[in-house]
Amino acid sequence: MVQPSPSSVSDTYIRVPNSRFRFEWFSVLNVSFLIIISLICVLPLIHIVAVSFSSSTAAAAGHVKLWPVDFTLASYKFTASREAFWQSMLVSLKRIAIGTPLNLVLTILVAFPLSKETKSFRMRMVYAWIFFITMLFHGGLIPWYSTLKQYHMLDTIWALVLPGAVPVFSVVLLLNFFREVPKELEEAAVMDGAGYWTTLWKIYVPISKPALATLALFSMVEHWNSWFDGLLLMGNPSHYPLQSYIQTIVIQQNLTNISRDEALNMALISDRTLKASQIFLGSLPIILAYPFLQKYFVKGIVLGSVKG
Repeated sequence: MVQPSPSSVSDTYIRVPNSRFRFEWFSVLNVSFLIIISLICVLPLIHIVAVSFSSSTAAAAGHVKLWPVDFTLASYKFTASREAFWQSMLVSLKRIAIGTPLNLVLTILVAFPLSKETKSFRMRMVYAWIFFITMLFHGGLIPWYSTLKQYHMLDTIWALVLPGAVPVFSVVLLLNFFREVPKELEEAAVMDGAGYWTTLWKIYVPISKPALATLALFSMVEHWNSWFDGLLLMGNPSHYPLQSYIQTIVIQQNLTNISRDEALNMALISDRTLKASQIFLGSLPIILAYPFLQKYFVKGIVLGSVKG
């Protein structure tokens, strides 16, 4: 039996601590980088919340950083006292309740056949290119508006939901995710007598929960943040979604139909605190919905990244 020389033993004991030391430094740098990115995302929101709870004098003077100065709820009381705010909130919630399930169902129905091979669906590439072209070119604002007007959808919730009912980007992501599903699962279902419809809803959809949760989050954020279509398609301000309503108050400074009591309350707030409170309230529902989808979002964020 050959005994190791003292020099080889010493080299072994020297290399292990060095490799461990390098690994620990990599972990420290990696965690530090992620913490910095997280702070960059979170600190602006914390600042907005702090401004919204601060007095108008402190906010105007720029004394507010990450903690409220002269704590007050005046801006929130003014926002909550307006019936138009809650009406617009209801319109946005109704838009999400209708639009998100509609987006998911149509995305599934389009992505499933497009995920098949050409021998199973001969016109697959033709339809895929048609959908892809819609991502690059738009028919124009006037034809879009005229079409909705011709179908008598103006000033209704359907004008906010139907034009974007088929999100093509989500279709591309989901069809690539479907193509990664093992073909043996579908072949086994076919041998048991299942058709395409049963295979889709019994096999593909259940195992695609991470992808669908991610697409649902994308759809919710898209519907919630949309404001331009509300201004164009809603003739009655009471039918504005929340972001359109906030745009008229914060950007256009449209403060018509304000009562005397509300005007007196506005003396206690500033333009900056009012903007901060409404921005925070406008983002709060999405912030509350995110934790429920986070466990799926981590897996679904990379959907479709392997196959093209």
